[in-house]
Amino acid sequence: MGDPSFNAIGYPLTRIPRPQILLSRHMFPLRNSLTTCPCEMNQLQTSSCSKQDPSPLSMNDFWVEVEHIKQTQDSDGEENNCSEPSTPEEGEAEEDWLQDTGLSPLIGNQTTEEENVILLTTLTRTQTMAVQKRLDSYSRSLRKRTKHSARDVRDVFDKTKTRISDCLPDGNGIFKTAPPTVNGKTSKSSNSLDKVSETSNTFYTDMAYSEQAEVELNIENRMVWQPEILPNIEIQKGRLGVTRVSDLSPLDMKQVPALALIEVTALFDILDLELKRNKTPKCKATENKLFGVMLNNLLEYDQKRFPHTPTPIPLILQEIMKCLEKKGLDVQGILRIPGSQTRIKSLKQCLEQRFYDGLFGWDDVNPHDASGLLKLFLRELPTPLLTSEYLPAFTAVQKITDLKQRIQALNLLTLVLPEPNRQTLKALLGFLRKVASHEKSNLMSLWNISTIIAPNLFLYRGNNSKNPEGGEKLQAEGVAGVVMTMVHYQDLLWTVPTFLVSQVRKLNENSSKRYGFGDRRIRNFLRKIHTDKEKNEKNHTEASKHVKVGCSLFLKETLHVELNEGLKAKDVLQQFRKQVTQHLWQWVNSATLMKCNGSFEFPNLDLYEMGGNISERCLDPNTYLVDLQNVNPTGEWVIKPRPPVSHIS
Repeated sequence: MGDPSFNAIGYPLTRIPRPQILLSRHMFPLRNSLTTCPCEMNQLQTSSCSKQDPSPLSMNDFWVEVEHIKQTQDSDGEENNCSEPSTPEEGEAEEDWLQDTGLSPLIGNQTTEEENVILLTTLTRTQTMAVQKRLDSYSRSLRKRTKHSARDVRDVFDKTKTRISDCLPDGNGIFKTAPPTVNGKTSKSSNSLDKVSETSNTFYTDMAYSEQAEVELNIENRMVWQPEILPNIEIQKGRLGVTRVSDLSPLDMKQVPALALIEVTALFDILDLELKRNKTPKCKATENKLFGVMLNNLLEYDQKRFPHTPTPIPLILQEIMKCLEKKGLDVQGILRIPGSQTRIKSLKQCLEQRFYDGLFGWDDVNPHDASGLLKLFLRELPTPLLTSEYLPAFTAVQKITDLKQRIQALNLLTLVLPEPNRQTLKALLGFLRKVASHEKSNLMSLWNISTIIAPNLFLYRGNNSKNPEGGEKLQAEGVAGVVMTMVHYQDLLWTVPTFLVSQVRKLNENSSKRYGFGDRRIRNFLRKIHTDKEKNEKNHTEASKHVKVGCSLFLKETLHVELNEGLKAKDVLQQFRKQVTQHLWQWVNSATLMKCNGSFEFPNLDLYEMGGNISERCLDPNTYLVDLQNVNPTGEWVIKPRPPVSHIS
């Protein structure tokens, strides 16, 4: 039998010999072994599903969950308010990609000055190849339609024979002139080629993932993804420290998705995977306030009702997870056993009417009904939590057999997600990890949880496919494995790789340089890189060994620290606390320091770098400040409390 064709999210159309219930909206075949109604199913599975399946990687939970989803939607009877996600036509995908990456001026003969044009000078060689590949594909499709060709990246630098690669890493990943760090300086952790080629449990972020993948193509002993074995993987802590999503200011974070999209495309190209994207479906307005509402709209409702309590995720989702954390973590079969469909429908109606008025009580809600509400919320999102555009890419991750590369792809795809989706996904994965941590009492292993949540993330209301497309065993295990990877290695997903932070710095440095394509000034700028590098190195040797740290909120004068090779951010904070302690007599009545049992407690303080080539970044306590000054010599360091973040408690 020939190779099966695949649907929009990568599932083969070939069906296996299994009795199936044809789906009207979903992509997976269903077992018809369960014919009872949801209420009877609840009683039936209390005795059977609360026990651990004898097979550690059984897919029974997956198919039972799919069956339950089918029965629930058949009894729902509500029409979906979103159009079907569609695959872009030839040339549209490349055009959308160039638009999303900020490189749309490369199309045609546009000469409009764009700030993102300078993005080209920050790209690695593999990233540049990814851009060129999309331009070539777009050019071919355009010639078929209009006989009009798109501009070649090399045309930007014509007549001078200056290429992007002159300022980018060479084939070995070693920078020739200017790395994606800034001011022509490379941190001590950037030359990690040899380390990348070694098999280890270290997650490297200072070198572009696509460059790492190219190096590893010929390495045989790699860490292969196995659901039975999930080794601990620690992120490399370079001298510039680790940067989390929450460490960057919104202004800096705004630059990350486009860079991450270029990099994940380059990574998929190296791994010979197609990065498919669906077109965004159009959704009609709904009268609902909680379920079936776009995340952006839901957060706007929350903000209007509670303007003084901003939250990064919907309040209704917070409350559902709070209810489950309070009385559901130790319940056997939590998430696996479906609640009463009648009660869940009634709860949904009550929440729509009373939630924002504060009249809904959670004390009497059955934990299994609460888990049903959680999964219902995910399924009824007008567009999936992983977004219609990138759901095929998340699905394709299952084809990556190398564990580190799988995590790298998920890391980049997570950074590409819109802020509400990313924050909601973070809260969901954190909750699922808590459920897995109570496995001894609730009998829910991480694999069980993944097989149950996978259908709720990959089967969504926005898909109205009327074709009974297949979802065979290996494909089902694939998406379950993707969810399992995300839950287990979730801390790595919220990391902004060092190489991306370096590219953000480069973009910020050149934010005032708005050049048109082919402009003589951009060529002069490229020539000036060598001069700037030499100048910065000279300034480094003449730099003062003393720097000032702003802390006017706590001290009248700035804090002076002496730089040395071993000075870290946490050392500055320790020095600050010591100096403040010497002036406690000035703080007895202060609201900043709280007196308790005769001792003073400091608020949670962090050291930030502000200005220069970064808007604002909270420093990792293990950041070496000498290296930071080399990277951002004009930035300032400020001690201040970290802004409060809403947490699920």
